[in-house]
Amino acid sequence: MTMSPRLRKAVLTIHVATSVGWLGAVLAYLALDVTAVTSQSVQTVRGAYFAMEVIILYAIVPLALASVLVGTVNALGTPWGLFRHYWVLAKLLLTVFAATILLLETQTVSYLAQAAASSPDPRGLPGTLLHSVGGLVMLLLTVILSVFKPQGVTRYGWRKQNEQRRSKPTRPTVFMG
Repeated sequence: MTMSPRLRKAVLTIHVATSVGWLGAVLAYLALDVTAVTSQSVQTVRGAYFAMEVIILYAIVPLALASVLVGTVNALGTPWGLFRHYWVLAKLLLTVFAATILLLETQTVSYLAQAAASSPDPRGLPGTLLHSVGGLVMLLLTVILSVFKPQGVTRYGWRKQNEQRRSKPTRPTVFMG
C-alpha cells in the first residue's frame, strides 16, 4: 500500500508533530523531575510531583501512543516500509519499548503524586530520574536514526526489492542493424 504524495505528507507531518511533542513533553517532565529531587521547598516539590503526573498522563502518554500509531501508518504507506530497512525497524523497536516502559512508569508517577499530596514533607521521595533520562536518550536515538537513515536492508527488504525487480516489465531490445 503506497499513499498518495499529499496523504503521505499529511501523515508525515502528524508523525513529526507527535514525535517532537513527545520529546518536548519529556524535556518538560525531566525539568520537573530534577526539581522534585533537588528542591528544598516542600511546596515546590509537591507541585513538581503534581505537574509530573499531569504531563505524563495528558501529554506524554497520548503523544507517545499517537507517535507509535502514526509512525507505523507512515512506514507502511511509504517505500521505506516497516520491516525493509534496519533503521526503520530499530526506530519501531525503540519507540515501542519506550512507550511500553512509559505506560508501566505512569503507575509510579501517580503513586509519587499521591505520596507528595499526603506527606507533610515530600522532599524524600525518590523521583524518576533514571526513567526520565532513559526515555530522553531513547527518543534522541530515534531522532538520530530519522535524520541519518543508516544504510542496511533487512532480509525481508532484499526479498521485496528482488520481487519488485522481477515484476517490472523489461523493455524489448531493438536490433538496429
